[in-house]
Amino acid sequence: MADDFADAGEPIRIPITDVFDLHSVPPRDVRRVVEAYLEEARRLGFRAIRIIHGRGIGVQRETVRAVLARTSFVVSYGDAPAEAGGWGATIAQLHP
Repeated sequence: MADDFADAGEPIRIPITDVFDLHSVPPRDVRRVVEAYLEEARRLGFRAIRIIHGRGIGVQRETVRAVLARTSFVVSYGDAPAEAGGWGATIAQLHP
């Protein structure tokens, strides 16, 4: 079964929506992937996004928020409402 993916040198393209779940992203890649996601979300015209980072001990959350804080087109960000993940997800408003 592992051999099925042995020759997969091409990155897998995933559709960009207004919700991005980081659970499948290795921790070492979170910063870079979130930066790329934000650029693409802006290009597609999203005004609000939700990034699901999980609750855990807060490392992913802090990484996500550090990227948001230094991204010029992010207007604001904070915890998602309880029904959308609470402190396990961050919502952000983007300037077009």
